[in-house]
Amino acid sequence: MNLAIVNDLPMAVEILRRFVTVKGKHEIIWVAENGKIAIEKCAHQVPDLILMDLVMPVMNGVESVRWIMKLSPCPILVVTASVESNSGLVFEAMGAGALDVVATPILDADKGEGGQELLQKIDRIGKIVGINGLSVSQPRNQAWGTRPKLESRGECLVAIGSSTGGPRALLNILQTIPADSTASFVVIQHMDELFSGGMAKWLDKQVKVKVRVLKEGELPQPGVVLIPSTDNHVVMYPNKSVGYSIEQKESFYHPSVDVFFNSVARYWRGRCIGIILTGMGRDGAEGLLALRQQGYVTIAQDQKSSVVFGMPKAAIEMDAAQKILPIDAIGLTINDLLAAQ
Repeated sequence: MNLAIVNDLPMAVEILRRFVTVKGKHEIIWVAENGKIAIEKCAHQVPDLILMDLVMPVMNGVESVRWIMKLSPCPILVVTASVESNSGLVFEAMGAGALDVVATPILDADKGEGGQELLQKIDRIGKIVGINGLSVSQPRNQAWGTRPKLESRGECLVAIGSSTGGPRALLNILQTIPADSTASFVVIQHMDELFSGGMAKWLDKQVKVKVRVLKEGELPQPGVVLIPSTDNHVVMYPNKSVGYSIEQKESFYHPSVDVFFNSVARYWRGRCIGIILTGMGRDGAEGLLALRQQGYVTIAQDQKSSVVFGMPKAAIEMDAAQKILPIDAIGLTINDLLAAQ
């Protein structure tokens, strides 16, 4: 892959260069010391992937991600040494279009700590976007069999899947949901487990409903938004509780929207709204179709308001979405559906 590095620290640039070029699989085609220069260089030569720092002079990583995704869109991986102290910037960057986040590896005398995680993230992104001839194959829908007639009353589950641009889209939706909402929410966001807890806190401070990490075996609750705390897949069990599964490792998406949506289609009884938001790839399209086939309301974010239209587009092409809505209308639609039902 042809990579670019955006970082104002020469030592960090050298460490990243050593790690990503050591096996000859990747090449650094340019380096920028701040976000403004990165925008200019990206306009002339778009890399397969940008390794973007957050805290830099002139223009920080968040603004640079936002402008690159508008002018010269390409995959961006945030690589920063200041993850915990700048968690807000992390989620702003992901809301602006960054695919994932990883801590800057540390060059050790014996081994490079964090280097393997960085390389794994790069390889996974390469597979998701189909670089070097690689493509993502999604697990097919399992034959769930015949299920009982859907209940028209009772608790409503809102199942949301998102990836690139997801944090900002989720904030937009959740800010419209009242604290006394009768719906329970489970969000599947493609995100490293190191940052999922921080995202839950980041959202919780800005919305009326409660947002917290999902605990193994708990039941969805009205007015509560559950977000996975690991990158294992999330599944629903026959008793309608939710938990974690390490199965289906062949999926490049962790946690996988398809895996969760398919389990909801199998086990949930009552009302349900399935939603696919902005994101790269196809994860969630087949799962959303499974929800629609069970009689549930399904929604996909429209192209204009999506940072990356990959996931919603795949769902729309499969006729999995009943409604195609701009992000500003999705939260209001949830409230309207709850009131009508």
